[in-house]
Amino acid sequence: MSNFVEYIVKDGDRWDTIANKAYGDPTLFAGIIEANKATVISPIVPTGTRLIIPVLEQNEIEVDVELLPPWKR
Repeated sequence: MSNFVEYIVKDGDRWDTIANKAYGDPTLFAGIIEANKATVISPIVPTGTRLIIPVLEQNEIEVDVELLPPWKR
């Protein structure tokens, strides 16, 4: 994960919604939190916060099918 993109948090963004926007999977938020250690961890990320989003290769995205809603399985 050496590549990153910058994301500016929008009103109401949460870690999972940011992961969903970035990766198409809301369960991949942990890597975003890890890359932004200086950011306060709260359910809703403050609007205007600048985050770095690690760019993942497709083979780095592991989806646990059991955690997906039925319409995504």
